[in-house]
Amino acid sequence: MITGASRGLGAALARGLAAKGAKLLLVARGAGALQDVAKATGAHALAADVGSPGGALAIAGAAQELLGGVDAVIHNASVLGPVPLRPLLDTSDEQFREALEVNLLGPFRLTRALAGAMALKGGGLVVHVTSDAATSAYPTWGAYGVSKAALEHLGRIWAAELEGRGVRFLTFDPGEMDTKMHADAMPDADPATLARPLAVAEKLIAQLEAAS
Repeated sequence: MITGASRGLGAALARGLAAKGAKLLLVARGAGALQDVAKATGAHALAADVGSPGGALAIAGAAQELLGGVDAVIHNASVLGPVPLRPLLDTSDEQFREALEVNLLGPFRLTRALAGAMALKGGGLVVHVTSDAATSAYPTWGAYGVSKAALEHLGRIWAAELEGRGVRFLTFDPGEMDTKMHADAMPDADPATLARPLAVAEKLIAQLEAAS
């Protein structure tokens, strides 16, 4: 399962994993773009909001129905918080809450819905896509950075609690990529200096293969 699969890294991962024969469920809020990726990769598509309180159970249920269970989930869906980026003093409760709901609570709820079955069968992989904003205090990146820092620690706690159960946790920082999210955050950045999502996806897929 790949969340945030309608564009950017998520779409690139879908293409790369489909080429290797993976059976995929792609999840994103944007149904139109998601269907395009699904058609190109032969994957199942589910238009859903991972940040909604009831989203995780609905997604997990669909995964069981469509895939018969999940061997790996890549938590790639993410939001910046307020756009244009702004200092915490100018960030509203709603903007901060949205970043936490999508970037942290969504992965928590979805992992909680999936990891039990993974542990029972003795195997599974959970990938958290993070950012250097999780460890560096970049001005105006507050909501995003806090959510990613918490996401990284969430993965460490999951790993400690499920140690010996066969469920592995991987945190992956893709770096700066030529994506819409990066353009929204830094509109003056030169795309030529940024990594292409497909190249980054290949690096992550190599790590997934090494972990299998």
